[in-house]
Amino acid sequence: MSFDPQYSNLTGYIAGVDEVGRGPLAGAVVIAAVILDPDNPIAGLDDSKKLTAKKRSLLAEQIKEKALCYFIARAEHEEVDELNVFHATLLAMQRAVTGLDIVPDRVLVDGKFCPQIPYPCEAVIKGDVKVAAISAASIVAKVSRDNEMIALDKTYPGYGFAKHKGYPTKLHIEALQILGISPIHRKSYKPVQKIINQC
Repeated sequence: MSFDPQYSNLTGYIAGVDEVGRGPLAGAVVIAAVILDPDNPIAGLDDSKKLTAKKRSLLAEQIKEKALCYFIARAEHEEVDELNVFHATLLAMQRAVTGLDIVPDRVLVDGKFCPQIPYPCEAVIKGDVKVAAISAASIVAKVSRDNEMIALDKTYPGYGFAKHKGYPTKLHIEALQILGISPIHRKSYKPVQKIINQC
């Protein structure tokens, strides 16, 4: 796909940042920050939600191999409960950007808000379809979190984490009603609170 030339023509080290996992009832919010190599382009970058799981996985490996640097950060479910998901996400974004091996000249974040970081930062609405580095970050974050939830499905069987990745699907809600909450559920989310109050 072709990205917005307003951002494609920027010079210097441009870090793209995106998050995955604000909506789920369980697990962490995962953030990726990526600085792509303009001399080593990656074909097929797009909004991670528009790609198949197989394509995302292949692209994630290419991004990790070809990018100048990347960093994956997270806000645990306890932090989501303590801070609320908005502030926990901004904290994880801060961790992702400051974890990069290269100091960025500019940071472009998907959405409406920027974290508190010591670098020039711009929030880009629908950034994952406008900015290649944000697209790359969305793919790396999505693949990382999906793989984590698939692994957690084995630790906490019965909830269907491998299928719904913690999102509030009918299957997930039914499992909560039968099994109760797991140690990785977000207690501040209403569907989880409802189950807690029923006990």
